[in-house]
Amino acid sequence: MSPLTFPLNTERLELRPFVDGDLDALFAMQNSEAMTRYLYWRPRSRDEVREQLERIKVMTAIDESSDAIRLAAVLVAAPEVIGDISLRRTSREHAQGEIGYVIHPAHHGHGFATEACRSLLSYGFEEAGLHRIAATADARNVASTRVMERLGMRREALLRENEFVKGEWTDEAEYAILASEWKARDG
Repeated sequence: MSPLTFPLNTERLELRPFVDGDLDALFAMQNSEAMTRYLYWRPRSRDEVREQLERIKVMTAIDESSDAIRLAAVLVAAPEVIGDISLRRTSREHAQGEIGYVIHPAHHGHGFATEACRSLLSYGFEEAGLHRIAATADARNVASTRVMERLGMRREALLRENEFVKGEWTDEAEYAILASEWKARDG
C-alpha cells in the first residue's frame, strides 16, 4: 500500500488534509441547517467544530496503523474549502470501506462531490486494496443518492424507517461498488 501524497488534484479540486486554518470554513458548513438537514447531527457550535477539527486533521491514510482519510475539498479556481470528503476502512479482514461526502450548499449541483469521491474511490481500490466500498444516505436526500449512482455504485438496500433521526423515523439508502466493478468501469 503506497502512502498518499497530498494534495490529490482533480480537474477543479484540491483534496488535502484539514488544517487549523480551515476552522471557519468547516464551521460554516457544520453550523448550517441546510447542510445538516439529512445528517445525524444538528448544527454544531464553533467549539464542537474546533474539537472535531483536532480529531480529523490526522486522518490522512489507510494503512497498517490508520483506517481513515478525511480531506478538505478546496475549490482551485477561488481557493476555499467547499467540502469534507472521507474514506474509512470498516473491515480489515474483509477489505471493506465506506465513503462519505459533504459539500457546502452554495456549491451543490456542480458535480464536486462526484469528482472528489472518484479520487478517493480510486485510491481505495487501487492503493488501499479495498474489495468493496459502500455509502449510505438518508433516502430523502436524492442529490446524494444521485452522486452514488454517478460513481457507478448500485443500490443494495432501502432500509425502511431503520433510524430515528432528529425526532423522526427515516429510511436509509445503501449503495456499494466492488473493486472489479470499479476497474471495469474505469476501463
